[in-house]
Amino acid sequence: MNAPAPIGTAQATPIGGCSTAPVLRERGQHEVFCGLTGIVWLHRKIQDAFFLVVGSRTCAHLIQSAAGVMIFAEPRFATAILDERDLAGIADIDDELDRVVQKLLERRPEIKLLFLVGSCPSEVIKIDLKRAAERQSRLHTPRVRVLSYSGSGIETTFTQGEDACLTSIVQSLQHAVISETKSLIVAGALADVVEDQFGRLFAELGVANVRFLPMRRAADTLAIGPGDVYILAQPFLGDTARALEERGARRIAAPFPLGAEGTTAWLRAIADEFGISRAHFDKVTAARRRRAEQALARYREKIAGKRVFLFPDSQLEIPLARFLSRELGATIVEAGTPYLHRDHLAHDLALLPEGTALSEGQDVDRQLARCMAARPDLTVCGLGLANPLEAQGMTTKWSIELVFTPIQGYEQAGDLAELFARPLTRRARLEV
Repeated sequence: MNAPAPIGTAQATPIGGCSTAPVLRERGQHEVFCGLTGIVWLHRKIQDAFFLVVGSRTCAHLIQSAAGVMIFAEPRFATAILDERDLAGIADIDDELDRVVQKLLERRPEIKLLFLVGSCPSEVIKIDLKRAAERQSRLHTPRVRVLSYSGSGIETTFTQGEDACLTSIVQSLQHAVISETKSLIVAGALADVVEDQFGRLFAELGVANVRFLPMRRAADTLAIGPGDVYILAQPFLGDTARALEERGARRIAAPFPLGAEGTTAWLRAIADEFGISRAHFDKVTAARRRRAEQALARYREKIAGKRVFLFPDSQLEIPLARFLSRELGATIVEAGTPYLHRDHLAHDLALLPEGTALSEGQDVDRQLARCMAARPDLTVCGLGLANPLEAQGMTTKWSIELVFTPIQGYEQAGDLAELFARPLTRRARLEV
């Protein structure tokens, strides 16, 4: 067996583990939320933004259901509902949008960044939201900036909504000239508490000029250009990464910051890029890593040796499989992902046990058959599959909870492990 690449070792192309493993590629029926779901966490992250979906009543019901906990404050998203007149081409879409946006901005003067979000219905009838956003920006500048992106369910999976949103932000940013001061861009929506923790870590390490994408406020604009570097905090940002590189930014390759090991390797890659000594790095991170490992130890006994099957859903599956196997001792029956970006996931793949079954894409019937035959101890899947599998006596974990919950970084390592331990504990109690 090939030894996995050592943690903290900078490698352009990591080897070992599942780096060159064959991948079962499936194309068939798939079960997943649409990209509009990303609005639920993005509207909480960008504090003065508003997301206006141009879609159907079904779109409105989906977002309201997904964000059902937002009962104590008026949320910063809504749906401009397409009705029969719009679909039949009787109404002028541009006039209708102008009217809705004007009414919205009069009612919500605190909005500084407005997203027009496309849906399946708006794309089917070919509404040009990019042109509409440009027109709205001209009408409402400088008070409000208007961008557009697609949250259509036709996309790969529900996390692609965030990817499309961040891509639209990057494409609207200023081009920076080459400077001697290198900036670090952390790309991917993180809970505020996680972002603050990483911010303190960067400061202690001596990494200056750190910016997070998405920003918390529209005024926190970025200028990106040659000489800047970026690191992904989420594995589903392929288009965002491409947009950053088109501006001249260079990616720092690393595993994703899940668990003690993953977070250390992620931070180590940043430290190496900025010339921070290993001694100083260890001094800053040692206590935090030790606490994270202690938190993980409480759950390792419950999870070690358990067989886990991950259905393709969020694109977090490969880093989660690495975390489960390396840090909690689980056996991965199969790690499925909607899309396998080998370059971005190279370090996590290298750390997976050799022989781990990998699949890309989805054919629900075939994957269900493999899962039912394997009878894993825990199945990580979407909401649509969880109840049917539970009815078959299987233990499940909702994959969408792993997107909504803060799971990155040292302080969240124990919380991440608990998310997997909780359904196993519930099953054990039910069987008593």
